[in-house]
Amino acid sequence: MGKFKCAHCRGEFEREALIERGGELFCCEGCAGVYEILNASGLGEFYERLGKTTLNPALSAKNAAQKSQEDLAAIYQNYVKNENGFNKISLIIEGIHCSACVWLNEKVLFAQKGILEVNINSVNNKALIVWDENEVNLAQIFALIRSIGYEPYPYDAQAQEQRLAGQRREFYARLLVGIFCTMNIMWLAVAQYGGYFTGMRADVRSIINFAEFILATPVLFYTGSGFFRGAWSALKNKTQNMDSLIVTGTLAAYIFSIYAMFSRQGEVYFDSVAMIITFVFIGKYLEILSKKKAADTLDNLNSLNLNSVSVKNGDEITLKSAQEVRVGELVVVRVGERVLLDGVAISGAASFDLSSLSGESAPVYLSAKDGENEIKSGSVCVDGTLVYEVGAVFSESVLARIINLLETAAAKKPRIQALADAIAARFSAAITALALATFAFWFWRTGELSAALIVAISVVVISCPCALGLATPVSTLVALGAGFRRGILFKEARIIESLAKCDTTVFDKTGTLTSGRLKVSKFTHVGKFDASALFSLVSGSDHPVSRAVGEYLRANF
Repeated sequence: MGKFKCAHCRGEFEREALIERGGELFCCEGCAGVYEILNASGLGEFYERLGKTTLNPALSAKNAAQKSQEDLAAIYQNYVKNENGFNKISLIIEGIHCSACVWLNEKVLFAQKGILEVNINSVNNKALIVWDENEVNLAQIFALIRSIGYEPYPYDAQAQEQRLAGQRREFYARLLVGIFCTMNIMWLAVAQYGGYFTGMRADVRSIINFAEFILATPVLFYTGSGFFRGAWSALKNKTQNMDSLIVTGTLAAYIFSIYAMFSRQGEVYFDSVAMIITFVFIGKYLEILSKKKAADTLDNLNSLNLNSVSVKNGDEITLKSAQEVRVGELVVVRVGERVLLDGVAISGAASFDLSSLSGESAPVYLSAKDGENEIKSGSVCVDGTLVYEVGAVFSESVLARIINLLETAAAKKPRIQALADAIAARFSAAITALALATFAFWFWRTGELSAALIVAISVVVISCPCALGLATPVSTLVALGAGFRRGILFKEARIIESLAKCDTTVFDKTGTLTSGRLKVSKFTHVGKFDASALFSLVSGSDHPVSRAVGEYLRANF
């Protein structure tokens, strides 16, 4: 007896293992429930978009209830951020395989009253969700996502890095295969091209062609497997993308070369197939590295909530991660430490570098005895020791708001990127039409199938809008990361676009544009002077004045 498919997840099972609901077969109650929800919500189009892709079986109601027992209070405290009265969280949605999955999740979430914004990245399965807590809560959002067969969990930089590390290893292996095979194909192509001009026996040419075929096959179907998945996804959604052009051109050249190899009519182009796939894949690999470098900036910021702070409890000092510290606890800050939590000084005195918050390079002296005793997260202690009382948890601190600002800027597409995506989609369709017209023209003019096909393939491959589709998002992400590393924060990515047209920059106050390092401009002493004693005095301090004096003494005495 043959196997039957589940109407939702498309998995194949024995008939005895399936249950029947409304004339359809399902592998479990979870899939049956999801199928009913989608059709009742008018989202049956999802199965058309899904095509032949299989899904993981959905969670049953019982399993979903067990999954919902997680500590939502901890998630609210550590991952949910409040902005302008609305809550926001970054999630990883497990189970997303293609654009149809993204479409389904966005449709279902937007249909829920109270959810204001949903941005899902199909590359890393990361979703940014904004909602009104008065209309819907996080438990309901989680249950909604699980009801359609996906599993949400809070985005964690360390867990995500482990997943991306595995992805990079896979990319590296595919890249090595592509480079190795392509280099060997090029050596064979040198001999083949030489034989084209000097003459070569037919049997030798056949051996070289077959060797190129063997080497080009893994490049096309292993190194280029990602392009095939992307093209298939676009085809299911009745559209075209960059992968469609790459696959169309290389696959057509590959099939034609196989025909030429066995028929011994015309030239083979296995070298072109391998080179195109390998070089475009190298570009993809560089794109991933660029994204990682830029994303590391944000991940390093997110990891600050895991950094330890010194909590004072009576005479004892213990280390706690910033996210574990509660309001009212006492924290000790020493020289060189970054303040991770907002609060008010209760004992001691210290100087703090607030340049990353205020733009002023001069340190600010804070003392429990003075009126100026408010400690802000993000500042760095440069001199002294101070004990302060925590006034807000990490998620409500100034530093958390800065992190939130950068995450929002990275998640939202700038106008130019949306325009580039729209142009790339239409451009792909236009190039396909142009290639077909080119093929028809050359076949009509020459009457040779091989000549017409090669010209048409050249149009498809050369015109691929890879730079248009890839350069914009990568350059935006890299610019955001580079700006932050230089102390420049962009509230929105679209501001980067405006800088290209900017001819005047206005700064609001003095002290903003400076290296922040003091220098001794004039030196005068009266009476006996002991340079070594002064140097010993200032060398133990990180205060800017002490550093300036120490550098001067080191250079002149």
